Amino acid sequence: MLDARARRVLSPALDAVGTRLSDAGVPALALTAAGWVAGLAACTAVLAHAWLWALALWLANRLLDGLDGPVARRNGASDLGGFLDIVADFSIYAGFIVAVAIAQPGARLACLALLTAYYLSGTAFLALSSLLERRGTSLAADGRSLRFVGGLAEGTETVVVYVLLCLLPDRAALIAWLFTAAVTITAVQRIALGVHALHRPAAPRRVPAEPAAPAAVLPQEIR
Repeated sequence: MLDARARRVLSPALDAVGTRLSDAGVPALALTAAGWVAGLAACTAVLAHAWLWALALWLANRLLDGLDGPVARRNGASDLGGFLDIVADFSIYAGFIVAVAIAQPGARLACLALLTAYYLSGTAFLALSSLLERRGTSLAADGRSLRFVGGLAEGTETVVVYVLLCLLPDRAALIAWLFTAAVTITAVQRIALGVHALHRPAAPRRVPAEPAAPAAVLPQEIR
């Protein structure tokens, strides 16, 4: 819900830093990898109940994730980079919640429900993104590697919720239940959008006509 606004606010600064990193020869995949390592370290810090470290590492993960896109676009974005970026994001999103469930036993049921909601919302997101791409529709396209289908709970809301989990670990169950509701609503929104966008058969793609074969050149004596 807040992603578009957040991008408008943060994009100029991220693009400026991304330009400097690109000029310095830093590859986008290195930033993606560094962000994943920071996210994994954040999950480890949660397990150790080092909540302030978890907060700092989580924000580092999000910063690096915000920088790999501008660097990739400047150097030439690749499908591999987009694929690895989304895999890294989803693995840290889930890993962080698993770590919270282990660190805060009272929040385990809420974390399980949140992971289930993640699974449903992520499935709808990835399936719809792929089908929209195959149809060549501009719906939900925003220039990134995948067509991101919005909803009530997006990346910005996830950042805020995980910050709250780090600052208020004793309230982890309540925070997780509330975010589960938001993610479930997002899943329903994406499913409804998919039904609306895909209920009609896709228009057949035009196959380019093959060029006509050149006329045979006959010998002069039989023309």
